[in-house]
Amino acid sequence: MSVFAGFDLGGTRLKYGLIDSDLHVLYQNSEGTPQSSEELMDLLHRLWVDLKYRTPERIEAAGFGFPGLFSLDEQRILQAPNCPSIENLPLVPELERFVDRPFYLDNEANFAAYGEYRDGAGKGAHSLVLLTIGTGIGTGIILEGRIWHGACGFAGELGHAPVNPDGEPCRCGSMGCLETEVSAARIVQNYQASQSGLVQLTAREVHRRAEQGDPAAVEAFRRAGHFLGKGIATAVNMLNPERVILGGGVMEAEELLLLPAIREARRRSYHSAFECCSIRKAEMENDAGFIGAAIYARDSSPDGNKSGGFRR
Repeated sequence: MSVFAGFDLGGTRLKYGLIDSDLHVLYQNSEGTPQSSEELMDLLHRLWVDLKYRTPERIEAAGFGFPGLFSLDEQRILQAPNCPSIENLPLVPELERFVDRPFYLDNEANFAAYGEYRDGAGKGAHSLVLLTIGTGIGTGIILEGRIWHGACGFAGELGHAPVNPDGEPCRCGSMGCLETEVSAARIVQNYQASQSGLVQLTAREVHRRAEQGDPAAVEAFRRAGHFLGKGIATAVNMLNPERVILGGGVMEAEELLLLPAIREARRRSYHSAFECCSIRKAEMENDAGFIGAAIYARDSSPDGNKSGGFRR
């Protein structure tokens, strides 16, 4: 049995684990995202050693997904609004200090899209767009069965497409981005704006209140869904994908966000393009990133079923 490792760095959590050659998850866990690049590399080193002890089999290869603009040529993150500590970090030499197997690097949303494509809600499709909604919004694109990187590796940043001309500043430097209107933090802000006093709560609590019929909580999700629909329409009109898949922690709200999003996407999309696109919830939920990274390592390694990609 061959074993492959995957790592998915997010704004708040680092998820990681092992899969076998049949895509079964053998082990998974998570840690809080460190605040500095030194702490991150120390953590990855410790986790790599731990994973090697957790399987009697040799780990054949690993995939590491990082948030932000990933440069194919330089193999580093050039800009990471939600994780600035990794910007311009020389990832390959840093990882080579302790990873003694072939490894593959990419934007974490690309790997999440690949995971859903190979063994999730995108299985059987030739093209899809995955939007992962959480601390920020990650986007991965699969076209004709391959991750679409664009000319330099920066394709798929739909989270930073402007959807609200009257919106707030985004950490990327623009204004009114999809991320500023649909993230978990924005849903909380939508709800707080309707309250007479400052209410300290999480998006999960807003979801609970919406399910109990709180009109302000329902409206907070409806507003986010409205702007999400604009983003989906952009993807549908531009790429004509077979599927648009929505993942991330915010999608636990499902219909509260999905129904207004589909309604707005239908209104703003070309009818023919919308009708041939299936919009659905991700199946792997928050595990798509690390699983996709591991599957990509499997498929791209010499012993995998698919060649291609790039390795260290």
